Amino acid sequence: MNHYSIDSITVGVKHQFLADITEEKLHAFTLVSGDVNPLHTNVAHAKKRGHPGVVVYGMMTASLYSTLVGVYLPGENALLQDIQTRFSRPVFVGDVLTVEGEVVEVHAALKRIEIKATIRNQNGKVVSRARIHSGIDEGE
Repeated sequence: MNHYSIDSITVGVKHQFLADITEEKLHAFTLVSGDVNPLHTNVAHAKKRGHPGVVVYGMMTASLYSTLVGVYLPGENALLQDIQTRFSRPVFVGDVLTVEGEVVEVHAALKRIEIKATIRNQNGKVVSRARIHSGIDEGE
């Protein structure tokens, strides 16, 4: 886990990590979210809609941005304040996603950073983009 402070983080700092999308994670997200839409829970239904299998929840994919902020950028001192997410492709069980973020602005007086982030599948195709604002709570 990273421990960036507002004084140590700079524009251009990048981090990335991999995330495997598994049946177990999909099931856990279904339980947590309560979203039982058959597009996400029923293979036959998803296939009737033209997909190779159930479609992973967009919000499950977007939850990886929380990991990006809370573990890497800025890490331990993160206070996720705002996120604007766009989904461009579906994600499926078995996909391996690369989550990458880059600090594009640092507001020292506000103790806040802006991160430009993307999630790509194992084929290098962008499945999601985000703009994230995170505070850095260093305590007093």
